[in-house]
Amino acid sequence: MYVEVVEEEWLLSEEQVGSLLESIHGTAGGNRSVYPFMRTVAEQALFAREARALRVSDVALPEGDGGKLTVRRRGKARVIPLQPQSVEFLREWISDAGLQMDDLLFPGTGGGPLLTSSYKRIWEQAQQAVLPRDDLYAWRLGEPIAILRDSCLVKWLRMGIPSVTVAEWAGVTPRWLALRYPYCFRTENTETDREHLSTGSALSDVSN
Repeated sequence: MYVEVVEEEWLLSEEQVGSLLESIHGTAGGNRSVYPFMRTVAEQALFAREARALRVSDVALPEGDGGKLTVRRRGKARVIPLQPQSVEFLREWISDAGLQMDDLLFPGTGGGPLLTSSYKRIWEQAQQAVLPRDDLYAWRLGEPIAILRDSCLVKWLRMGIPSVTVAEWAGVTPRWLALRYPYCFRTENTETDREHLSTGSALSDVSN
């Protein structure tokens, strides 16, 4: 099984992801769905196509507790836990946008699917505004948003979340993770950061 390795230097730090999301929040303009869409992609390690297909009925947002997100891909469903911070954010987004259970969670203009062009332009603008432009890192400016998923998965692994669990959340196998991110499997002495784990799938908040 061939799996392309994502080199460590390609990944985004938590600080960079937070800055990118803040930039997106400030420049999305009339595309109200773009920021919550991108934030969910980044926090839950989703493919863009998965996030575009989500409906309000795919999220469980209980009061005062962690929720869950059901993602469907290629006829299979997987469940990703949502930390309280993400639950609060999505509940607020659904309420402010006036979305109903059968609606797309991140609708485009007219309620249809969010167009790739709608978020790609804003993502590229955020990269230009946030990422370094020096000779060493300028090449990263063209990275597609899939790098957000890779960066989130590596973050989870480095926090000490078991690879079997991360694989379940990502819809892949532990072997796939080991092949794609080999640097996360070079030691058997990684200890779980319990405090960090409690907010593992939630990034710093940016008010909606």
